[in-house]
Amino acid sequence: MNQRRPVAIDLFCGAGGLTRGLLDAGISVVAGYDVDDACRYAYEKNNALAVFHKKDVVNVKGTELRRLYPKNSIRVLVGCAPCVTFSRYTQGMDRKRDSKWRLLREFARLIRTVRPHIVSMENVPELQNHSVFADFLGTLEDEGFAFPTDPAQRVVNCSEYGVAQHRRRLVLLASRLGPIEMVDSTHPGRRNRTVLDVLGSLPSIAAGGQHNSDPMHRASSLSDLNLRRVRCSRPGRTWRDWPNELLADCHTVETGKTYSGVYARMEWHKPSPTITTQFYGFGNGRFGHPEQNRALSLREGAILQSFPRWYAFVEPGSPYSFKRIGRMIGNAVPVRLGKAIGRSIMAHLAQHAA
Repeated sequence: MNQRRPVAIDLFCGAGGLTRGLLDAGISVVAGYDVDDACRYAYEKNNALAVFHKKDVVNVKGTELRRLYPKNSIRVLVGCAPCVTFSRYTQGMDRKRDSKWRLLREFARLIRTVRPHIVSMENVPELQNHSVFADFLGTLEDEGFAFPTDPAQRVVNCSEYGVAQHRRRLVLLASRLGPIEMVDSTHPGRRNRTVLDVLGSLPSIAAGGQHNSDPMHRASSLSDLNLRRVRCSRPGRTWRDWPNELLADCHTVETGKTYSGVYARMEWHKPSPTITTQFYGFGNGRFGHPEQNRALSLREGAILQSFPRWYAFVEPGSPYSFKRIGRMIGNAVPVRLGKAIGRSIMAHLAQHAA
């Protein structure tokens, strides 16, 4: 076993999903960088010794990061650049003008100056179709990194690693020490965890209510109309089952008829759909609770992203903003995927001496 200790820095760290996963896998994390200061409390409260730095990656210098790594450690640099720019949900947008294009290039710049031993980059699979990703791979190749060259090998379904959610992600692992790849699936096929597995034991709450022992277990309010709609919804079915008087305007026009995944309930015995930043809204996707007449609570969204139940997102005494917390949860790297990435790095280090 390699005796040099792996130490990571997490770029675009958000609330700390990837950092928490790396820690659970036995990799120390000394710092996380993000522009959203709302993430500071969650990041530092739940990830002891990792320090949050509110800073745009454009303004981060490689020398600054190099000083944070302990002497003789194996430098691990990880990050998930904001992915809305590349997502299939934004097809048709003029992404050439989106400032987020630069973030992956800034990541590449830091790789050249920090000279980490291992890099992990997580994003949406669609990123592989863009020239900015080819440029990123070119940087890794020029810097002497080994990485999987088959695009299909770089795409994982998070449900295969114990996340109770259908969520396909690009996970690129690269190492100067030799070939590196993801560890084998821990929950293949029928062993996928389900909504029932992870949410079934939570206490019932009503729309607009919360549980006394966990302020995060709170659900957004529903209008009288949406309450009637959720009562008419069945797990796995669509709004097409509703009486005509409950249909929304978008359902009656041709362009809206294909959006069967909104205003719908999840199913107990399957993984959830992809958790977005608006999972707390019944009309924003298949985010209705399987049997209670409400959308997902904030805690349920976090659990489906595989955050531990004890994970704190709000400082005591501060308000619980659905929009702010939903953004932190939906944008996070699922913790169990982060742990699989960490385990992959540890397995790699067990085979290659630095």
